[in-house]
Amino acid sequence: MAGDGSVAGRLRRPGWRDPRLLVGVLLMSVAVVGVALALQSADRTVAHYAAQSALAPGTVLEPDDLRVVHVRVGDGGYVTADAPPWGMVVTRAIGSGELVPVAALGEPGSWDGRVLGVVAHAPVDPEIEAGSTVDLWLTVEDGAGSAVIAEDLVVAAVAREDGAFSVSGGETVYLSIPSEDVASVLDAVGSGGSVTVVGRGTA
Repeated sequence: MAGDGSVAGRLRRPGWRDPRLLVGVLLMSVAVVGVALALQSADRTVAHYAAQSALAPGTVLEPDDLRVVHVRVGDGGYVTADAPPWGMVVTRAIGSGELVPVAALGEPGSWDGRVLGVVAHAPVDPEIEAGSTVDLWLTVEDGAGSAVIAEDLVVAAVAREDGAFSVSGGETVYLSIPSEDVASVLDAVGSGGSVTVVGRGTA
């Protein structure tokens, strides 16, 4: 009988005061907290603004121009979602989907340029769109040949001809042009020569 009592004592379910049970509960709690902290540290993303589509210099930002994305980036370099930049002016080209750099925005009136519509006499490359960088060429009919009017201009928009197979040119390309180049571009475009928009790439 004494042996049976000894066995029963060893098989008795531990109570809440059993040190082994308390240690086990403590270890489980520590493990759960550790996992939670690890997940939290791995997801330190911050809501930032990114361009919904390509933005040309001179664009005055509105809510439809941007979207919120959650990313992990260094502090201070990009516009965060808790500081909406509505009414600020884009001072350099921002590509579609690009985070909005703080340095690429200015106060209203801070961008010294104009957006001009230029009718291209030669067909515009289908890949040229808002945000693309282009050169503007002029060809005169008196045998003087072709010359560059302006370089590295950012396209604000393109109004293309109707018809998928149109090749006659005539598309209007809206370009962001620095103020110091506006007069020369207008003079060249109004000279009677043929204007060609030549793509250089996408911003």
